[in-house]
Amino acid sequence: MEVDCIPFQQTGYFSSLLCDYLEEKEGLKPFYNRFPHLENFEAQLLEKSASFPHENRPALVNALKLQYDNVEVSPTTQEKIAALSDKHTFTVVTGHQLNLFTGPLYFLYKIISTINLTEKLKETYPKYEFVPIYWMATEDHDFDEINYFNFKGKKIQWNTEASGGVGRLETKGLEEVLTVIKAQFGTTDFAKELIRLFENAYNDHSNLAEATRYLANTLFGSHGLVIVDGDDAALKEMLVPYMKKDIFEQQPFHEVSASIDALSKVSEAYTIQVNPREINYFYLKDGLRERIVERKGIYHVNDTELQFSQAELEQEMHSHPERFSPNVIARPLYQEVILPNLCYIGGGGELAYWLELKTYFEGLNVTFPMLLLRNSALVLTQKQKDKCKKLGVNEADLFLEQHSLINKKIREISNITIDFSPQKKVLDKQFEDLYDLALQTDKSFLGAVKAQEVKQKKGLDHLEKRLLQAQKRKLKDHVVRITALQNELFPNQSLQERQLNFSELYLEYGSSLISDLKGSLQPLQHEFLVLRN
Repeated sequence: MEVDCIPFQQTGYFSSLLCDYLEEKEGLKPFYNRFPHLENFEAQLLEKSASFPHENRPALVNALKLQYDNVEVSPTTQEKIAALSDKHTFTVVTGHQLNLFTGPLYFLYKIISTINLTEKLKETYPKYEFVPIYWMATEDHDFDEINYFNFKGKKIQWNTEASGGVGRLETKGLEEVLTVIKAQFGTTDFAKELIRLFENAYNDHSNLAEATRYLANTLFGSHGLVIVDGDDAALKEMLVPYMKKDIFEQQPFHEVSASIDALSKVSEAYTIQVNPREINYFYLKDGLRERIVERKGIYHVNDTELQFSQAELEQEMHSHPERFSPNVIARPLYQEVILPNLCYIGGGGELAYWLELKTYFEGLNVTFPMLLLRNSALVLTQKQKDKCKKLGVNEADLFLEQHSLINKKIREISNITIDFSPQKKVLDKQFEDLYDLALQTDKSFLGAVKAQEVKQKKGLDHLEKRLLQAQKRKLKDHVVRITALQNELFPNQSLQERQLNFSELYLEYGSSLISDLKGSLQPLQHEFLVLRN
């Protein structure tokens, strides 16, 4: 694919917090460990190597082997899992929800960014091994966020009753979805491949975690991707000491609250992504994921009859660690406790809440990972590329707000000049002379001069807008085509990657989509990519 780059700051789709982070603004430096430049990974390697308990490695490898027990594992992934036993092996992690059929397109970008970074690190630091990790958010319980994907502007949705962690949800009831996608995808060879992928994932696997593992493994297993399900008793056993610090001492609540206050003082423009709770764990069983809350020394499972004394809850942690599910504040710590991880790759919203967590990690003596914004991209098909060329629209123009894009293009193609700047300059000179005259005669005349200046400039603005509107009507066909093109590339005035499912591009490119993206996405480039085939 041909690749063009646009600074994230110029797209208009990324927050001031994220843009300041990418620019390495001084005020944000206390909130992260090291910025993800390639040369900074050496110090991160040394720090993580010194702090990560070697005894965690066998438990991690054993848990992963059990999780992959009934999965067809590529030789590359087998090698990566085995390598985690060695002290010279480290991970790069991304995480994502269990969205139906992968959900939005950026699912692919996250994982490919992760794989590509591990390969780049291996080139630069050859004495180490690097493992790309996809952390499945199997314990999330917001089913409405994940039970659909978009296809050509339509919402394809799985309608069923759900409660508890979504990873445990049975895949029954997806026959209706399969019927819909068969009708929507068509009968091409690429469509048949997609339909077979959906059937194999959801018909042949009993729950959503297994189905999602199958999807990700099928798409990326040949590149050595290792998929982790945190809903695992053996893995959570390593988290128990940190659970106690959270539930009984409320350490994260105090540390993260202080970080949020400090972050807010850096800039009023920063939006706080998540707020900590006094207790950042849920109680998890089949069909149940409810907050643990403390009232008068008794620990209650919210909206249930379950309750524990401190001693009983501590015993429950040791007997059934799998029943304690970390929330958005505690989950990052869980990941870093059980993995020899160097870097987390996420979207803008994810990085925003990670920036709240550094002092919390420091207080628990857990190395804070480097934070890397995942690759973002706009993919143009050949047909869309031809439309851009015919309409005289460049890639940067596409990111303008729609009214700004239309106004800009109408001014460019109009056979008359729709810019009254020269007239405004003449007006400015005339009023400069009038102000001088007023100062030399009667200063009370200044108010009248100012009023007249405002009136005449407003009049020119009004005439300019009327002329622009008239030209829009005259060039209506061009306006309609530009609008249609931008709506096609930015559905719902949002980034393509947040709306489209990968299936739309797969129908165009087939299995080469993965290899094309892998060859184009450069995770350390720190720019928005425009990809053209």
